[in-house]
Amino acid sequence: MATEQPYILVLYYSRTGQTAEMATQIGRGIARVAGVDTRIRTVAPVSPDTEASLPPVPDSGAPYASRADLEKCAGLALGSPTRFGNMAAPLKHFLDGTGDLWLSGALSGKPAGAFTSTGSLHGGQETTLLTMMIPLLHHGMVLCGVPYSEQALHETASGGTPYGPSHWAGTGPQQKLSDSEKAICQTFGQRLASLALKLR
Repeated sequence: MATEQPYILVLYYSRTGQTAEMATQIGRGIARVAGVDTRIRTVAPVSPDTEASLPPVPDSGAPYASRADLEKCAGLALGSPTRFGNMAAPLKHFLDGTGDLWLSGALSGKPAGAFTSTGSLHGGQETTLLTMMIPLLHHGMVLCGVPYSEQALHETASGGTPYGPSHWAGTGPQQKLSDSEKAICQTFGQRLASLALKLR
């Protein structure tokens, strides 16, 4: 019986598409590492509507993440737009339901990191990345950032931090990812995939 190739789960929430594009760029970095697959998944939005009103599969974009996607991953890239220096509610809602994975230690020892997109340049990129790391630490995951050996960290005029990839989307028309932001995302994905193979 063939064994399934290990994969990095790129799990994100995106409202305007910028965080989703970062997920795609991270996937490109993962693809540079032989022996590791990419699985890109999103989470459903949350609503005060208490009746089931969303289809089980989104109309477009990445499929919704399942618990099995998270449990069986070899590594995790967690992405969200910034909401007052923290992750968006839909992603937090998904993570809040993973207590049994914490209890069983299913994610312990696996590499993980965070990425974010903000409307304003100083709109909480670093605090969002750091606060997103807290549940990863509780799960016993090994944190992965972006080392300064990545030249784009020295050249970026928008997003990008050693704590993880970030993007400055702007408060008006959405700005596309810069070349530096793309390079940082790809380096992050490649690093996560390499670490996942070493830690298996």
